Amino acid sequence: MAENVILPKWGLTMEEGTVTVWHKQEGDRVELDEVIADVETDKVNNELAAPQAGIIAKILVAVGETVPVGTTLAVIAATAEEAAQIRGA
Repeated sequence: MAENVILPKWGLTMEEGTVTVWHKQEGDRVELDEVIADVETDKVNNELAAPQAGIIAKILVAVGETVPVGTTLAVIAATAEEAAQIRGA
């Protein structure tokens, strides 16, 4: 089953974050807790970990884009077939 990768609130005053690097691309396999992206906030840079093992089905936020806490950054699918469906292939 697919799971959304959400921008978490890492600090009490954090309101938004900017994706600075995607370490994985659409179609790449990831493991649970593997670092998939770096996110810069107003205070620090954070590593964003995969919430489940699977395949990066879709990246929704581009490098350099600033989004509010709670935004879906990407979708991780459990299987290649599910990833293809999410991408619309």
